[in-house]
Amino acid sequence: MKRWMIRLMAALIIGIWVFMNGDYRFALISASATESIDTVPDFKKLKQAYEIITEKYVDSVDDKRLLEGAIQGMLSTLEDPYSVYMDKETVQQFTQSLDSSFEGIGAEVGMQNEKFVIISPFKHSPAERAGIKPNDEIIKIDGRPVSNLDLQEVVLKIRGKKGTFVRLTIKRPGHDELLSVKVKRDTIPIETVFSSLANKNGKRIGVLNITSFSEKTGDHFKEKLENLEKTQIDGLVIDVRGNPGGYLQTVEQILQNLIPQNVPYVQIEDRNGKRQPFYSKLKEKKPYPIAVLIDKGSASASEILAAALKEAGGYAAVGETSFGKGTVQQTIPLDDGSNIKLTLYKWLTPNGNWIHGKGIEPTVEVSQPKYFHVGPLFVDQPLKRDMNNEQVKSLQILLSGLGFETGRTDGYFDKGTEIAVKAFQQINGLPVTGIINKQAALKINEQIQKQVRSPESDLQLQTAISLLAI
Repeated sequence: MKRWMIRLMAALIIGIWVFMNGDYRFALISASATESIDTVPDFKKLKQAYEIITEKYVDSVDDKRLLEGAIQGMLSTLEDPYSVYMDKETVQQFTQSLDSSFEGIGAEVGMQNEKFVIISPFKHSPAERAGIKPNDEIIKIDGRPVSNLDLQEVVLKIRGKKGTFVRLTIKRPGHDELLSVKVKRDTIPIETVFSSLANKNGKRIGVLNITSFSEKTGDHFKEKLENLEKTQIDGLVIDVRGNPGGYLQTVEQILQNLIPQNVPYVQIEDRNGKRQPFYSKLKEKKPYPIAVLIDKGSASASEILAAALKEAGGYAAVGETSFGKGTVQQTIPLDDGSNIKLTLYKWLTPNGNWIHGKGIEPTVEVSQPKYFHVGPLFVDQPLKRDMNNEQVKSLQILLSGLGFETGRTDGYFDKGTEIAVKAFQQINGLPVTGIINKQAALKINEQIQKQVRSPESDLQLQTAISLLAI
C-alpha cells in the first residue's frame, strides 16, 4: 500500500482537537507514530482489500476514487449526516457559503431521518421567491431521484452558475401531492445582519435580523447594535428565524456582548462526557429587555444564541420550536485540499440541556398565518369549478390571506371559491371569469409575497415587539 495513503488514513484516525476560547485547534501525533499503523490487523485487511481490487478487478481502477470511497465508508458507519468527506471542489463551495457571496439558490439543506430537507431558504433569495419552505423534503433534482446521493452531492447538484435553472421535486408536510419548483440560480450575497426600528406604545424597539453566522457577522452585529443604542432604544428583538447556523466563534462573539459573566452562555461536552462552560466578560445585562425570534428553520448556532438568551439572559423566545441541531463540527484539512467535516462535540445550553433532535421551545408560542407556509401557485392548467387538488387548496388559503374568504380550504373548488376568485379579479383589473389562469396566479403570488414581507403581517415579530413595549 502506498506510504502516503497509510499516513493519510492514520491522520483520520488519530487527529485530535482542542477547544480553546471558542477556537478549535487541530493537532496530529507526529508522523513517526503513524509508521506502526500498517502493522494493525484491521489496516492490514484494508491494505489487502486495496491490493486485491487494484490488481485483480476486471477493469482499471482509480486509486483516488478507491481512497475516497474508503473514507466515505468509514464516515457512513457513524450514521451522522453532519460528518462528511468533502473533496477539493466541495471544500471551496462550502467555504464560499460563508464568504461574502456564492452562486446558487440560497437555501440551507440538511438531513432529517435520512431525508434531505430544506432547513431554511435565505431571506430574499431565489429559493424564497420560488416558494421553498423549511422542512420541504427534496425528492428529485432535475428529475433525478436523490435517494442514492449523500448530503454534499445534493448540495453540489443544487448549486450552479448564475442564470441557470434547477428544478426541485419536493414533498411538503401536509400536502399529498409532490410539488415541482423551478428556481433560477443567482449570486447570493452574504449580508447577514439587517437593522430596523419599530415604534410601539411610545417605545423604540430595535430589530436585528441575523440570517447566518459568517466570518464578519459578529462585527456587523456589534456595529448595528451600537447604532441602534445611539437612538436610545427601549428594547431589542434579535431575529434568527430561518437562520441555519454558521461559525461557532461568531455566535460566541455576539453573546459576549449580551450575556453577563456570572452564567455560561454555552457548554461543550466531549466524547467522554466532560463539560466545559464558556463565559463572557460582560459585567451586567443590557439596560433594556431583549426577545429572540425562532422558528423551525433556526438551527445550530442560531439555537446556541436563542438558548443563551432564554436560559442565561432570562429573555423571551418567541415563535416556534427550533430545528434541533446540538452538535459541533469542524473541518479537518487533508493533504490534497480535501477535508473531513467531523462532529467533535455536543453543545449544551447554559442549564446543561442537549436540544439535539428536540429543538428549543419558545416561551411565547406564535404561529404565522397559514398563507406564510403555502408556496406560490403553479398553474399547469386553469383552476376552475369542481376541481379538487392541492393547487386549489393553496389558492383558497392564499385568497383568504388576502382578505377574499373562500369559506373552505380543503381543495374543492366550489361556488364560494369561485365568488372569491371573481372578487379578486374585479378588484385587480383582471378578466372576471372565476377561473384562475397563469395571469391571475401571478398576481396572487405577487400580492402574497408583498404581504409576507410586510412587518405588519408578521405575527411573530409583532408579538415580540409588543412584549418589549409594555
